Amino acid sequence: MSERSLRIAIFGESYLPYLSGVTVSTEALARGLAAAGHDVLLVVPSPRGGRQPGSAGAAGPDPRTVWLPSLQLPRPAPADYRVPRPFPSGALRAATAFVPEVVHAQSPFVSGVMARRVARRAGAPLVFTHHTRFGDYRHYLGPLAAPGGSLLAAYLHRYWLGCAAIVCPGSELAAQIGERLGARSRPIVRVIPTGIEVAAIRALAAVDPRPHAGWPASSTVVAALGRLAPEKSVGLLLEAVAAVVPTLPALRLLLIGGGPSQGALQARASAPDLEGRVHLTGQLPRVEALALLKGADLFASASRTETQGLVLAEALAGGLPVVAIDGPGVADSVRDGVDGVVVPAEPVAERAARLAAALGDLGHDPARRAALAAAALGGATRFSAASRIREVVALYRELLS
Repeated sequence: MSERSLRIAIFGESYLPYLSGVTVSTEALARGLAAAGHDVLLVVPSPRGGRQPGSAGAAGPDPRTVWLPSLQLPRPAPADYRVPRPFPSGALRAATAFVPEVVHAQSPFVSGVMARRVARRAGAPLVFTHHTRFGDYRHYLGPLAAPGGSLLAAYLHRYWLGCAAIVCPGSELAAQIGERLGARSRPIVRVIPTGIEVAAIRALAAVDPRPHAGWPASSTVVAALGRLAPEKSVGLLLEAVAAVVPTLPALRLLLIGGGPSQGALQARASAPDLEGRVHLTGQLPRVEALALLKGADLFASASRTETQGLVLAEALAGGLPVVAIDGPGVADSVRDGVDGVVVPAEPVAERAARLAAALGDLGHDPARRAALAAAALGGATRFSAASRIREVVALYRELLS
């Protein structure tokens, strides 16, 4: 006899059409739970000007959605990044009337406070997915970075204590939160990475980036996908490629995505040592970005601010070997020496050189690239969205029992 379905309210601080790891994960959770037969209510900020949210490619039925009144944050927040207005609304009343059995917050801020309030009124456990390493974004506060970081840490600690469970997409973040909480019976801290639609990525037709960028067909293409921002250390990739080019002239770098660093990166790419070898696509629809990614030969990441590194799993599912600097979430996705190469992060001054060496080794060795690619494809089922949804539902039932 199958277990009964659950009523689950999911609260998000941001949502589609803005693309980020968090919005992609939120959609995947909502659609995945609905596909598994659960009654899901998605409570998220409304898009700008009545736009439709669309989809980032998650499988499952359109979630039943109520829209929170929203506002666009000023720069450096990206366009279409809308957050909830912090006051009562019809959406909140609808969420309360839904009487959820579980409330799942995707943020600890405005929507997270709303989620906590609805959970208390319904007598439901509050689950919080800690998607973001918020401390890594303190540089956006300028001179307020130090005091702002301390206040944020204190606030997060208080929010954690109000949760029945904290879901961490990566094991390193889970260990850090567990250490800060100490020996407590609540909340439960559980590692459950965001799943991906492995079969859909495998079935996606690859798009060759070489004609788009004006590169020779013989080029060896290294791709990176994500927001172009200081915390992602994309500039390090350019320096690594510049170091490899003298011994591997066929190497090219494809940067898929947009962000505040795009202008500076384009300027660096125009320097004589990289001219014609780096192509920036700007922001693309998700499916188009993944198709272009699959047309590359390698995937590279220098980011040290991830919780899971969802794009690492997507690259591996697309059959790309990964070269990544060791950091949060990397070991949860990349099997060093099996489907990728994990570059030591220390000493800091040698990161670019170590990354260059790894790219150069694989760039010169097509046979090894092929072996890593085969292992990436063969092992990608471990990222399956359906299996991750089952883990989340098991956590819900554990809390309700």
